[in-house]
Amino acid sequence: MLRILAFVLIIAGVLGLIYKQFSYTRKSHDADLGAVKLSIKEKETVDVPTWAGVAAIGAGVVLLALGGKK
Repeated sequence: MLRILAFVLIIAGVLGLIYKQFSYTRKSHDADLGAVKLSIKEKETVDVPTWAGVAAIGAGVVLLALGGKK
């Protein structure tokens, strides 16, 4: 289980360093006016700081190192 978390952190850190940002669509408002249905969706973009990617990789490496010693 610890090794899986370590690999996930390393992969997330590498992806964060490569792409530097990600976006997602958020549904903010819904309106139902009889036969007409309206929904407003907003596209949000999140910037991933370089230090966060490096920290995730470092934490993953540390978990791998500690997980191997039993």
